[in-house]
Amino acid sequence: MPYEISPSPVAPMSSSRLWTVGASIGVAILILVVLAILHPELANWLLGGAVIVAASAWLLNMPGAADAAPAAIDGAAADAPTDAAAGELLDRVFEALDDPVLVVSGGEPDDIAGRRIVMANNAARDLLRIQRQGALLVQVIREPGVLEAVDEALFGGASRITDYATGGQRDRRWRAWTRPLSVADGVAPGGEMALLILRDETDARRTEMMRVDFLANASHELRTPLASLSGFIETLKGHARDDVAARDRFLDIMSAQADRMGRLVADLLSLSRIELNEHIPPSGRVDLDRAASDVVDAISVLTREKQIAIALDQGEARASVSGDRDEILQVVQNLLDNAVKYSSRSGTVEISVRSDLSFDEAWASRMPGATRLPLVTPDRTAGVLYAAVTVRDHGPGMAREHLPRLTERFYRVEGQKSGERQGTGLGLAIVKHIMNRHQGGLVVESAPGMGAAFTAWFPQPAERR
Repeated sequence: MPYEISPSPVAPMSSSRLWTVGASIGVAILILVVLAILHPELANWLLGGAVIVAASAWLLNMPGAADAAPAAIDGAAADAPTDAAAGELLDRVFEALDDPVLVVSGGEPDDIAGRRIVMANNAARDLLRIQRQGALLVQVIREPGVLEAVDEALFGGASRITDYATGGQRDRRWRAWTRPLSVADGVAPGGEMALLILRDETDARRTEMMRVDFLANASHELRTPLASLSGFIETLKGHARDDVAARDRFLDIMSAQADRMGRLVADLLSLSRIELNEHIPPSGRVDLDRAASDVVDAISVLTREKQIAIALDQGEARASVSGDRDEILQVVQNLLDNAVKYSSRSGTVEISVRSDLSFDEAWASRMPGATRLPLVTPDRTAGVLYAAVTVRDHGPGMAREHLPRLTERFYRVEGQKSGERQGTGLGLAIVKHIMNRHQGGLVVESAPGMGAAFTAWFPQPAERR
């Protein structure tokens, strides 16, 4: 006699349980859709996962599932989270997303003011200063392109990516993703919904522009000496072949242009090497006062040619700092080279070294009446002492609008690429990255007619604290 399986009665699901299941499924699908938009390459997997989540959540909440599951997996389901706990977890994930995410309801197609925010995560509420739900979209987002994209998602079923900029004191670049959210059949008119995700791409765009500017400036800097060399070579091969005086003059110029290209390539390689190791803190010990003295001796030939006096004040205490000796020498030399370059003939450059300084003492002004601007600022840490080297010239000085750009690659205050003051425009950019690696600080003070003072300060070893 065959076995007979009598069907067991299935009790209908309660309204509260049905609401919990629906909420859990909705939040899970919403999060997977958000991830699919943020990572298009995984869209098929993630959207497929949304279907699996929906089906799994529904089956696990069917009556009798809780009784069958323990027998199937040896009681492991007894530790599974409840529906309410799962919904709370998914809600916390939605709130923890770094990008602002909003769900927008449509209202009537012709009623622009009818677009309301029915859900906004924490990032969106902080950015737009709104409540979790109920705000009018047109009141918090004024960009016409984004509003049009939301309407296309609501009433046209179209997904779109929109780039836009916001004005104000700090120009910011944004990217907005819009995508329709499917609703069940039979929903009353006005029930359409759309997903809106915002991402601040200001830093990425700025980095991209810096890369473009760097390539343009580097190619220009190399093109000028190359064109000069090519021109003089053609001249020497032509009518100046037998002109001894012209040949010697042209060869001197060619040698200077070749040296200029050599310095540019060397600075570019140095900058790349420093950037590569910028995240690795140095482990050596360096006497900052001795490093300053060595640099002064190294450039003595240049200072004698320009008849510039170097006034070195090393202080009384030994200024031992944590750092890489070669890089610290490069910091002092770049600052001193700039001071000599912009000093008038028979002028004076002052360089001083001090130790055992607190954060505020290292940050203190060296030029009363001048504009002061930090170019690199370390984290303020209690108990840390610093040693500082200050290099001051008495040249023409700089207006305040130039100071924030001093550490940009190839930036020159006079706006010229060549002339009497030769240089690659990379010296202060190199100094900035070295100071970042050493967790130190860099401050500039200047004013027209007063010259300029640069102060670089390094943390001292822990045993001195």
